[in-house]
Amino acid sequence: MVSRRTLAAAAVAGALAAALPGVARAQGQLTVYCSVQEEWCRPMMAAFERATGVRVAMTRRSSGETMTQIRAEAANPRGDVWWGGTGDPHMQAAQENLTVEYRSPRLSELQPWAVRQAEQTGFRTVGIYAGALGYSYNATELARRRITAPRCWADLARPEFRGEVQVADPNTSGTAYTMLATLVQIMGEEPAFTYLRALHQNVNQYTRSGAAPARAAATGETLVGITFLHDAVTQKVGGAPVELVAPCEGTGYEIGSMSIIRGARNMENARRFFDWALTAEAQALGAEARSYQLPSNRNAPIPPQAPRFEDVRLIDYDFARWGSSQERTRLLDRWQREVRAAAR
Repeated sequence: MVSRRTLAAAAVAGALAAALPGVARAQGQLTVYCSVQEEWCRPMMAAFERATGVRVAMTRRSSGETMTQIRAEAANPRGDVWWGGTGDPHMQAAQENLTVEYRSPRLSELQPWAVRQAEQTGFRTVGIYAGALGYSYNATELARRRITAPRCWADLARPEFRGEVQVADPNTSGTAYTMLATLVQIMGEEPAFTYLRALHQNVNQYTRSGAAPARAAATGETLVGITFLHDAVTQKVGGAPVELVAPCEGTGYEIGSMSIIRGARNMENARRFFDWALTAEAQALGAEARSYQLPSNRNAPIPPQAPRFEDVRLIDYDFARWGSSQERTRLLDRWQREVRAAAR
């Protein structure tokens, strides 16, 4: 039996929590699968906890790995929200009925490209940021070796870059899948795979994480790292001797997305997080974490370091087609057979 003293103490504690500014009372829990960098995941979850009192359990994995996990857990979902990562796997998850429809009241605050992402999936995902694809090179090492700076996709297949290009594996990385789909759209599928087989000869490592090649280029571990440009900006802002390239042939871009997982155990808090993550205040945390994407909320400040779309030759990336389950699976299977398994 609970004593009157215990009940009184609980009442006082509750009153104090309510009276103290900035202190949120416990409001349940939430499990978030995060597919941006750890340095952004953690402050984002901490800020939501402070704002709401909801206890957040967060797991950080790349987009491809998270998609695999959500699919594996479909019969017994453990996650509530998938936050961040390229939009293609989010769209595939929507098509496979792994996520649920939710129309946030904040949709009217978002950029058109973010709303379009939601509309294309029946409102099972929404854009939260955007960023252009490209690569960075270590200018110090390039000068030391007297190699002409690359400016185009074609340049990365040159003999002088043998063993000096790093890119992620598109099976685990949304960044690398965006590159795969981008090249197919720019060149046509057959020429794109001819190029990818040639590029394979110059790749020293296929990483699991899409941002890892930017760090490798920054430290001189590799001459060139293919990533989203904002990942390279993070390294440059940190003082690394890297230069950014938006390829001359044109390039694709990502719409980083957010989805609520079908069967979420904490559905009410999932919707609370969804709405909160679309606010200008929440999206401003990206720049504070040295992540320089373009935010989807029109009122969110754009980091001055963020690569602007108007400065990049962007293709008309077909998210609906290349984000479909059928096309993603087909392209990934072909890449695995013809590129990853090829001799070097």
